Amino acid sequence: MTGYVLYGSDMSYFSGKARAYLRWKGIDFTEIAPTPEVMKSEIMANIGWPVIPVLKTPEGEYVQDTADIIAHFEQKGGAPSALPPLPLQLMVTFLLQLYADEWLTLPAMHYRWNHNEDWIYGEFGKNAAPNGTPEEQYEAGKKVGQRFRSFVPMLGVTPETAPGVEKAYEQFLADFSAHLKKLPYLLGTRASYADFAMIGPLYAHQYRDKFSGEHMKEKAPLVADYVERVIAGKGQTGAFVANDDIPKTLLPILKAALGEHIPVLSATIDKYNEWVETAEPRAEVPRGVGMVPFATGGHAGMISARTFSLLRLQDALDVYQMMMPSDRKRADAMLAAVDASGFKSLRIDPRLTRRNYKLALA
Repeated sequence: MTGYVLYGSDMSYFSGKARAYLRWKGIDFTEIAPTPEVMKSEIMANIGWPVIPVLKTPEGEYVQDTADIIAHFEQKGGAPSALPPLPLQLMVTFLLQLYADEWLTLPAMHYRWNHNEDWIYGEFGKNAAPNGTPEEQYEAGKKVGQRFRSFVPMLGVTPETAPGVEKAYEQFLADFSAHLKKLPYLLGTRASYADFAMIGPLYAHQYRDKFSGEHMKEKAPLVADYVERVIAGKGQTGAFVANDDIPKTLLPILKAALGEHIPVLSATIDKYNEWVETAEPRAEVPRGVGMVPFATGGHAGMISARTFSLLRLQDALDVYQMMMPSDRKRADAMLAAVDASGFKSLRIDPRLTRRNYKLALA
């Protein structure tokens, strides 16, 4: 088989992010579903744990994690580039990725498992038992899906917090719809890395799942149109907003996202620091280091302190810390405008990296 292979699924949160980027970049690729045979022979055999998406290069190299998949191509250079060239928009790009990858998981998991559960079992079954009857696929999908469903309380979604999750998501849809009345993409008239990140939560869980998709198309048709554009790989031409400006219509989204997430990130750093005290140098880092308090949409609960969130935070902090003084002054003003000045004091030490397809101490 020539070209690249993407082992992914339409049901997968992060497969959508990778797929949208590959289409937009014009990469020749074939997508293969993670059937039990594929999971064993390709993913487990080469990655070492059951995860998608995974990219296989024409040379037989395996790349796992959407950020690493995108970096694989961005590092080669060539137009178009998904990353804004100027520092303020680049920092905001990574803040939006942090939001999409690590905070919009709450509504994505809530709506999938509290509004679409029976439907999604049938979808999981199409991969788990591709030759089975609908009834056999449902049962096979249920066995697979219940493992994912068990993660929902760890992500802070409980009967007590669910109303807040829905309130915050509804506000996001309203704020994003207002932005899309002005611009077709997050940072201008062309798609960017931030848009591909946003497709993670918005396509598989919120657009494609039955109830969630109907809800999005009814309540936020501009968002549904946006998802269709980005997942199709459109937006190669156009431009970022001039002068490294951040669209004013993004500020309510950033304010809500960072206002809820920064306290969790700060508490996660504290838990991470406690774990580091007894860790070996270059050790593999657990995906969670305990539970911390959080609030969303006015409802409070406990959520897993996820270390992968710190890796995504690290990207944004790196851009901020390398800014020239004039750019940092503009960044400080933007952060103050969205009540997120606490971002500037966050530190991750020791740094995080990816080694052997796992999160590890650098």
